[in-house]
Amino acid sequence: MLLDRRLLRHLFHLGALASRGMTLGVRGIAIDSQGRVALVRHTYVSGWHLPGGGVERGETALDAMVREFREEAEIVPEGQPRLHGLYRNVVAAPRDHVALFVLPAFTMLRPKAPDREIAACDFFPVDALPEGTTRGTRARLREIRDGLPPDPNW
Repeated sequence: MLLDRRLLRHLFHLGALASRGMTLGVRGIAIDSQGRVALVRHTYVSGWHLPGGGVERGETALDAMVREFREEAEIVPEGQPRLHGLYRNVVAAPRDHVALFVLPAFTMLRPKAPDREIAACDFFPVDALPEGTTRGTRARLREIRDGLPPDPNW
């Protein structure tokens, strides 16, 4: 491959900054009745992440979160996801922000099959996350588990 994934990701984010100035994304925490959290592994970036993605033009953050839960994890909310916090995502870019939602109840339509964007989706015990779970994902789950206020940075 001519360019490694890290460089490609950096170039993508620089392009987004140049064209939009500020970016807004969403991530969601969905914990099942067994205390397991839904995590996804993307095809284009390493690690296990909370489901989520970018807010599209004309879309609310809440609408984006509902869409991303469905697209990335086959999860459909039962009731409205609750906004936990708004974070500055310093890892991605200086002007990137992430809205984190917590989903109190949901239905899983079917196991998520791998596709062009999602390499894997699974549920893991919150106290036994898989190797490669990102630092930001671990920090957000710790906030929820321990009742901590949101850190301003992802």
